[in-house]
Amino acid sequence: MIRLLPLWGAAALFMVVVMAAAWIVQRRTGQGGWADAFWSLGLGAAGVGVALFPMDGAPPSPRQWLTAALIGLWGLRLGLHIAARAAHESEDPRYARLRDQWGASFQPRMFGFLMLQAGAAAFLVLSLLLAARNPTPGLTLQDGLAGLIFAAALLGEGIADRQLAAFKADPGNRGRVCDRGLWAWSRHPNYFFEWLGWCAWPVFAIDLSGAWLWGWLALSGPVYIYWLLTRVSGVPLLEAHMRRSRPEAFAAYVARTSTFFPRPPRR
Repeated sequence: MIRLLPLWGAAALFMVVVMAAAWIVQRRTGQGGWADAFWSLGLGAAGVGVALFPMDGAPPSPRQWLTAALIGLWGLRLGLHIAARAAHESEDPRYARLRDQWGASFQPRMFGFLMLQAGAAAFLVLSLLLAARNPTPGLTLQDGLAGLIFAAALLGEGIADRQLAAFKADPGNRGRVCDRGLWAWSRHPNYFFEWLGWCAWPVFAIDLSGAWLWGWLALSGPVYIYWLLTRVSGVPLLEAHMRRSRPEAFAAYVARTSTFFPRPPRR
């Protein structure tokens, strides 16, 4: 593991550069949502890098190729989806709220906020690194299970994003809360499937025989992303906006719909 630390450090430095670029773009466009696009694309690229960077002269293993392909696909899908939204929609309400709250100090505080996001990405890269560098030879049934978990998460998040986009595109839904499809089972199905995708990396990384004890550290990824999504920058900020913008509709939605983990809606 010690020999992998410089690779992890390089990925962390890369994310600092990416989020500095994100700060410049959002400053010039007035659209804070670009930061999330840069974060997703940057983290995907960092994941591919730590998975495939050659070490000891050995070619990448099948597990390295598989993990690189999965995290690269994740970064492209999510990053391009958010970029399209940033280019064609009004500013993400989370960033609009921070712009109002921080006032004249928005830009320097935004830079600090994006550097914190770079740090969060660097921490998440650890799970990707440990998953890709699991020394167990070949691909196993455990790798297959991890791939299925990731595929289900990617598909679920894509469906949730499309359902929400279709709901927003209908002028008749103005002022209403999306409660159709997956959004009837969870108030944040996109966040749930995002978290589920990170659960795949420990399955790749952990060697149940005990030969690769470092792999257990990959559990930090899903634990950390769950905390971020449900306690810091995801659910709390978005739900605060919903309570301000459509209080009655959102209160009814909360009464019948799970916050995070999907379940049938209450009657």
